[in-house]
Amino acid sequence: MQRRIKVLIAKPGLDGHDRGAKVVAHALRDAGMEVVYTGLHQTIDQIINAAIEEDVDVLGLSIMSGAHLSICEKLMKR
Repeated sequence: MQRRIKVLIAKPGLDGHDRGAKVVAHALRDAGMEVVYTGLHQTIDQIINAAIEEDVDVLGLSIMSGAHLSICEKLMKR
């Protein structure tokens, strides 16, 4: 049996808009992937810990504020 791709969808920062993240998570599930959604207002440390704990293959970030460059840079350094 082939292992399903496991995806973590995270919503960093203070932005409270998560409709897009939920739509993507649902579409990935429909495509046969296992999806973990962390919910709103996640810190970089929380996202990293969840990705490690869940042993994910893919990390998806939903960022509406335009702070994606800074957040992604910090995430990649850790």
